[in-house]
Amino acid sequence: MSMLLEARRPQTETKTMVEAIRDALAGEMRRNPRVIVLGLDVGIKGGVFGVTRGLVQEFGEARVIDTPLAESAIAGVAVGAAAAGLRPVAEIQFADFVFPAMDQIINEAARLRYRTNGQLGCPLVIRVPYGGGVRGGLYHSQSVEAYFCHVPGLKVVAPATPSDAAGLLISAIRDPDPVLFLEHKKLYRLGREEVLADGLETPIGLAVIRRPGEDVTILGYGLMLHRSLEAAQLLAAEGIDAEVIDLRTLAPLDRGTIIGSVEKTGKLLIVHEDNKTGGLGAELAALVAEEAFSYLDAPVLRVGGPDVPAMPFSEPLERAFLPDTERIAAAVRWLAAY
Repeated sequence: MSMLLEARRPQTETKTMVEAIRDALAGEMRRNPRVIVLGLDVGIKGGVFGVTRGLVQEFGEARVIDTPLAESAIAGVAVGAAAAGLRPVAEIQFADFVFPAMDQIINEAARLRYRTNGQLGCPLVIRVPYGGGVRGGLYHSQSVEAYFCHVPGLKVVAPATPSDAAGLLISAIRDPDPVLFLEHKKLYRLGREEVLADGLETPIGLAVIRRPGEDVTILGYGLMLHRSLEAAQLLAAEGIDAEVIDLRTLAPLDRGTIIGSVEKTGKLLIVHEDNKTGGLGAELAALVAEEAFSYLDAPVLRVGGPDVPAMPFSEPLERAFLPDTERIAAAVRWLAAY
């Protein structure tokens, strides 16, 4: 009986986020010959972060395509390939370089189903490493989610763990419409986690409660999810019970989980490392104000990056830019005492 139970138990492997993404991508390429990969240095070099390392050796240059240094072309070719029936996974080497591709992503990929009255879809994934904390300076540290969460027809996901990175990538590749897949660079090798070896999907559009609590709700994603959990653990020793939600999907938002938590706690803190003004936190605050105002016992607070043009290269200034555990904890203490 014990051998039978062992055989039925899901098999897992301990992986970093880089390994989880690479294995999920390889698994989908084996499962579906229409899945292709394209981007700058994704072939022989294996990507600047090593995410696509080894794929060209297994699948060949016809399916793992090194492109010129032209993000508009990468996105445009990927849109055409998706419209023609392939399942392209395009890599933009850094989020900071995605802006030349915005016309293709917004005006073509996100609108294709709408403008063809449903006759054409655009099953496209655009992988975008984003975020600071890696001494990348001005052009290798930006958070770009707010630009794209504004666009109907485009899904935006931001996993915070290796298992979610694998599961959400599988879902994104199988989705009939375009998905912007945000990968926080600081999380690539920050830690390891048990990941299912058989490649199960994580549904797009569902948040998850990482830490149940009664006093204050904290919404976070990416690296800030981990900082929020650290703050919640610190606050627990002070008698403050914070509930921490990992959004995972930024568009569409999981309204039910967000509103349900705020109805329980009555207090909300939103954490993101993007500039505070006009960031995703503003939309989340508006959502709660519209749909859960009567449950609020305190103002909605946001902890975000300062409104400066870009992430500094200087290490002390980079630390000052990024929300940290103590800044998050201080905001929660204020809410708890309100």
